[in-house]
Amino acid sequence: MLQNRNNLRNLFLIAAGIVLLNWSLQNLALLSRWLWAGIGLLTPFLLGLCIAFILNVPMKALEAKLFAPSATRRTAALHRICSLLLTILLVLLLLILVVFIVYPELRDTVRLLSNRIPGFLAQASLWLETLSQKHPDWDIQLASQLQQINWEEIGKTLLGFLQNGATSILNSTFNVATSVFSGIFHFVLGLVFAIYLLLQQETLGRQLKKLLYAYLPEAVCDRTIYIGRLSNRIFSNFLTGQCLEAVILGAMFFIAMSLLRMPYALMVSVLVAFTALIPVFGAFIGCGIGAFLILVNSPLQALWFVVLFLVLQQIEGNLIYPKVVGSSVGLPGIWVLAAVTVGGSAFGVLGMLVMVPLMSVVYALVRESVHRRLCCREIPAEKYR
Repeated sequence: MLQNRNNLRNLFLIAAGIVLLNWSLQNLALLSRWLWAGIGLLTPFLLGLCIAFILNVPMKALEAKLFAPSATRRTAALHRICSLLLTILLVLLLLILVVFIVYPELRDTVRLLSNRIPGFLAQASLWLETLSQKHPDWDIQLASQLQQINWEEIGKTLLGFLQNGATSILNSTFNVATSVFSGIFHFVLGLVFAIYLLLQQETLGRQLKKLLYAYLPEAVCDRTIYIGRLSNRIFSNFLTGQCLEAVILGAMFFIAMSLLRMPYALMVSVLVAFTALIPVFGAFIGCGIGAFLILVNSPLQALWFVVLFLVLQQIEGNLIYPKVVGSSVGLPGIWVLAAVTVGGSAFGVLGMLVMVPLMSVVYALVRESVHRRLCCREIPAEKYR
């Protein structure tokens, strides 16, 4: 009787799954809207999870270095609060340092450009006047073309465009203001959620384990917890390796630019290091800004800076990044490059950030499974060496 009940339950679940799959395939648009609506509601909490994970790495390091393990819960909570406050303070100081190094140079460059624009316009006007004197027939052809233009029609079109454009600008301004307010609200809510997660992570971890063991088989729970710990370790090592790689790249740029006596060496190096947190391709953003700043002072030096960037980028992308980041997450260099390429092509910058540690988790699980199956089949090591 019990076996018949189990069979009926399994048949019912299979039939329900088939019906649900059929409905989903026939209502993909509706399902997609529901999915994005759910993601929109969960955005602050997903952002909070990301912030908590990033802050947890330096917070744990500070807590281990500055405070000894405490036997009392109250003292441990005080250590956690102090470590979290120090972590937030260090992150804010780092951002302020980057802004104060980069902003003055950008401001001076923009000011220098604004001062050179009048001279450029005067030179352009003189060049046009000289060209007009050398080719007087061009003025006659230009005047003939201007007479054929229907200025009244152009005026009506321009007026209509301005009327429609005013409405579009108002709508765009409202949408931008709404988006900015929504982004600030989501960030603040996510930050509060992240702080709660960081302060209560052990308690939340115990509650999650209880929930898993209460509703799932013990073997499934053990495997899930193992994969979770492996993923947390690999993602933490990836974040540490990424920051170390960015510091190495920034130092390389500072030393090379100082030796070549290029301007803005400190600012460009800091900017390249900061943007290099985006794997492999992020430093190109810093290169573009740095080349623009140097171009204002000396186009020849800007060209040499681009050449220098390409050389250092090849060294970083093919030697330093796979070694530093690959060794930190236990992934061979060739798979690091493959993960970055595939992740960037499929999901952009977010794919680059996530695909390397995700590939590392898959690589570790597959390596473990292969080793276990080889041992079970008693395949000697000489067969695959």
